[in-house]
Amino acid sequence: MSGNAAAGAAVKADAYGLGAARVVPVLVAAGCKDFFVAHWSEVPPLLPHVSAEHIAVLHGPVNRAEADFARSTGVRPVLNSLPQVQRWLAAGGGPCHVMIDTGMSRLGIESAQLSDPALFALDIDICLSHLASADEDTAQNAQQLARFEDIRRRIAARRYSLANSAGIALGTAFHADLTRPGIALYGGVVRPEFAGKIQPVAQPQAMVVQVRNLEPGDKVGYNALFSASKHIRAGILSIGYADGYLRCWTGKGNFLWQGRQVPVLGRVSMDLTIVDLTDLPDCDEGDWLSADYDLPAASAQSGLSQYELLTLMGQRYSRQTGS
Repeated sequence: MSGNAAAGAAVKADAYGLGAARVVPVLVAAGCKDFFVAHWSEVPPLLPHVSAEHIAVLHGPVNRAEADFARSTGVRPVLNSLPQVQRWLAAGGGPCHVMIDTGMSRLGIESAQLSDPALFALDIDICLSHLASADEDTAQNAQQLARFEDIRRRIAARRYSLANSAGIALGTAFHADLTRPGIALYGGVVRPEFAGKIQPVAQPQAMVVQVRNLEPGDKVGYNALFSASKHIRAGILSIGYADGYLRCWTGKGNFLWQGRQVPVLGRVSMDLTIVDLTDLPDCDEGDWLSADYDLPAASAQSGLSQYELLTLMGQRYSRQTGS
């Protein structure tokens, strides 16, 4: 969908919660060459798999130590402000990336600052900006594209990059030289154009650690939000809001076992979630259930964004490849 542009990969936040050390080699094998993280602390897990010059740190060098780290490793800083530009040049400079703000008012050099002489002293590999509302059909997309085209005429760089996942679906005018998909790599469907083309890649699973029988009138979980009206065979799962399975799933979440839905009973707690196993007599302690986690559907049901559904998953999961 990126057409003639290369597709990089946003692997910040531990590859959106899936584990960068596991995800990055898969992307490298698929032909990806450019990787983007947010923090300098996210660099070391990538270095065994990716040459340093292909790693970009989006937050840039906010102090001399970070600039020195970039120069000593070859990791490319994304310069977001004139102070960062000056800091990079004072450290000795070298190849870098530059973020220009085209209307998101987040990170990025302001348009009014584009004539500053320091910018013309940089060795810029990628000049990039970021779309604020690409997941919507809004006039802001065209406005940002027009500003980005003006930047391309004013700032010399080897490559230019604007489109995130949703921006890729806006068409070739937004692709420039390099796209930067994030959520779409991990199963997120952020525009209708992705429907049927993007498939789930992550499935949180939890073990049944206890099975118990509930009688009519038995209350379930914190604050007794659920009371049994009949005999229920209940399963206690080793998953809770500390694992990113938040309280918003209370009374509405579902798990899957051998393709059959298993509803959540009562309030989700920190480490445990209670489910109804009444119709699954063969499901017992030690069995694994999968959270019903198709990202677009789960987002609509929970009120969480597709990004939150992934990045909230805690460190207690063992991240494994395979079914």
